[in-house]
Amino acid sequence: MARTSTPRVRKPARAQAFTRKLLAWWARAARDLPWRRTRDPYRVLVSEFMLQQTQVARVAEYYPRFLERFPDLETLAKARPRAVREAWDGLGYYARASNLHALARVVSRDHDGKLPDVPEELVKLPGVGPYTAGAVATFAYEKPVPAVDTNVARVIRRAFGNAERGMRNAELWRLASMLVPKNGKRAWKFNQAVMELGALICVARKPKCPECPVRPVCRTGKSRRTIV
Repeated sequence: MARTSTPRVRKPARAQAFTRKLLAWWARAARDLPWRRTRDPYRVLVSEFMLQQTQVARVAEYYPRFLERFPDLETLAKARPRAVREAWDGLGYYARASNLHALARVVSRDHDGKLPDVPEELVKLPGVGPYTAGAVATFAYEKPVPAVDTNVARVIRRAFGNAERGMRNAELWRLASMLVPKNGKRAWKFNQAVMELGALICVARKPKCPECPVRPVCRTGKSRRTIV
């Protein structure tokens, strides 16, 4: 009996061009950040918790200090809550520290100290939402999954959506899933790159459209409209 194969669905040409232009820009413009130099799941996790609602420059200052005090998940899991709070002091939003500590204890107890590698399992952990689950899966394990934070949502909405009617969350994630390369290493680069674009070029106010590498395939950029 002849075997049948499922035909591969090709990305639309504009989506392919978007990815190609974005990755070319990333190769020359990416910032050298400490959490981008590692694939260690714990270190990636710590960076993602710290980056929630905190500027990159401030996280870059606290990140190495926290890791020096709690170098691995087991050390964090065994720490006293007061010690974790002290190490976090100055970053604000202290519920993040409590959730990270609780997560470490859950993973130590229920997962043999190993963070899950898929979003469906990661999202079950304390303090982990859809974005953080996707971020850990792709940045630590190089899974070809989307990670849609505020910056990514803004880029996708402007590049592929209708600025006047907006875009529903489910549609954002669907588009992000379609855009992410299926190769794990390229997916890592793509997710980093689209976040970088949102942080540096496609900013919330006064986006720098003339500097944008994907402007030729961006609905908003081509029309030269600035949106908030």
